[in-house]
Amino acid sequence: MASRNHAHDDDSPDQRDRRGGGAIRLDVAPEPLAKRRALDRLVADAESAGYSTAAVFAVRLAVEEALTNAIAHGHAKLPGEPVSIVWSVTPDRIDVEVIDRGPGFDPGDAPDPTLDENLEKPAGRGLMLMRAYMTRVDFNERGNAVSMTFERPPAREREPRPLT
Repeated sequence: MASRNHAHDDDSPDQRDRRGGGAIRLDVAPEPLAKRRALDRLVADAESAGYSTAAVFAVRLAVEEALTNAIAHGHAKLPGEPVSIVWSVTPDRIDVEVIDRGPGFDPGDAPDPTLDENLEKPAGRGLMLMRAYMTRVDFNERGNAVSMTFERPPAREREPRPLT
């Protein structure tokens, strides 16, 4: 069983998931402060690994959307239940999984927010952002866990191009 750390426990050190080769697992209470603390810890790991400001922004936004969806939709009938987040940061990639204890959903049923008939509807925008900013976004069969990967671009794509 993986060690757990509750994002609302200020005194707790990071707990490394013993199965995940250095992955961190947190149970995040459905409170704004707990969510912010978890995101801040993920951001600190990404910054420590040398990810750019733009990459950190992308990962934070995608993970914030996943956490928000898990709390608001996955736990709509489970008030007070924490959502789990597991991440690992390496020099080449950031892997994140957000897991809720709810019934799940079919991501294919989410409306396309870019279609004219959905422009004024809020549904589907979070999924669109997650897919836009992350290299890979996958859901488990039940639809209550999302796995996302951000792959660092090759060095030649990160270097500024000379002006001509």
